[in-house]
Amino acid sequence: MKGNVLIVGLGLIGGSLALTIKKQHPSAKIYGLDIHQHEIEKAIELNTIDEKVDSLQQGAELADLIILSTPVLELRKIMKQLASMTLKENVIITDTGSTKGEIMEAANEVFNRKVTFIGGHPIAGSHKTGVENADLHLFDGAYYILTPSPEISNNRISELKNWLGGTNARLHILDKDEHDYIVGMISHLPHLMAGVLVNQAKKHATKEPLIRQMAAGGFRDITRIASSNPSIWSEIVMDNRRNLMELMEDWMNEIRNLTTVLQTGDEQAIHHFFEGAKEYRDSLPSHV
Repeated sequence: MKGNVLIVGLGLIGGSLALTIKKQHPSAKIYGLDIHQHEIEKAIELNTIDEKVDSLQQGAELADLIILSTPVLELRKIMKQLASMTLKENVIITDTGSTKGEIMEAANEVFNRKVTFIGGHPIAGSHKTGVENADLHLFDGAYYILTPSPEISNNRISELKNWLGGTNARLHILDKDEHDYIVGMISHLPHLMAGVLVNQAKKHATKEPLIRQMAAGGFRDITRIASSNPSIWSEIVMDNRRNLMELMEDWMNEIRNLTTVLQTGDEQAIHHFFEGAKEYRDSLPSHV
């Protein structure tokens, strides 16, 4: 495809998307914007983007596709700015945020259906950050969720899918609320659980310092995501707090049931607990 693409936010995700679009659509021109000058300079040095723009307005008014790859709170501010600009009539705007409900509501409010906004969430990532770690193959085989509003035509959705074809991801359409429930269960709740486990270990380590020294293997595996960016994850869980409160209540019920099993010394029940978890975990599909 030919056209101009503006990527706002040149981190790992934004940079990786730039690489996939450049490869799949060599006739397209990729513009980049980031609040951190060093990210822009690095993106140009690595040929991740073709050109930088000096302002959001400069890039947005040129663009046929605008990808917003910023934290959630910043995303809302940018959408408000875009709504006041003179954009191309057929521009498509999408994002890469981890929640969709409040983002879609904000988009419908600020754009008032005058602009094609299609929510997006590539369910892929890495412990590495920054455009220097952008990876052409980051999205290979991963789910890439799109959450268009009901009034968005299939032609416009197909156009965005074409732009994203080089990701080699599994492009999948979901309702915004269904998306937030699913990622709440498989991503946001586990981040909270990992944080709770680490903080619990920290508390007990004041009584037994060897806890910190001996924490390895399984503990490190299950708590790896507790090292994620606190600012980003604070925004994510607050955005999806309605789903998370329900999921956490269910989680606490599971803990209460497990506590009862331990109190009664029911060996068969505890075996079923581990057996059921193992069977379901082993049945999960492998994503690349």
